[in-house]
Amino acid sequence: MSFKRSEGPRGERNIPVIIHLEDPEGATGTTQKEWKLMGATGESLLELALDNHINIEHACGGVCACSTCHIYVEQGAECLSESTEAEDDRVEEAPGIQRNSRLACQCELTKGGTVVFRVPSWNRNAVKEVPH
Repeated sequence: MSFKRSEGPRGERNIPVIIHLEDPEGATGTTQKEWKLMGATGESLLELALDNHINIEHACGGVCACSTCHIYVEQGAECLSESTEAEDDRVEEAPGIQRNSRLACQCELTKGGTVVFRVPSWNRNAVKEVPH
């Protein structure tokens, strides 16, 4: 599955983003649970994670057609793009939804401030297509 990157200009990588992984080995192959990264305006949280070798599931390729990139935004929601009706509909399909549930593919960094989000351990796509 290819990944659709968000369109538009990118700013400088000057927005602190902290990712907490409940299943670090499943997402990175390491035991590191906390990742401190620098993101840019116009970049989605999914893009930032994937560019840093953190595999957040994204079965639909990042086009808001599923809920596999479900995350919990714990801090800095005001630094992210507003959720859309399409995103809200997908989040409703996700297991374990909370008030701070979002889709990483739809959370674009819009302004400075620290963003902290958690990737739940149960949010792993156990069945993946293998290329032929």
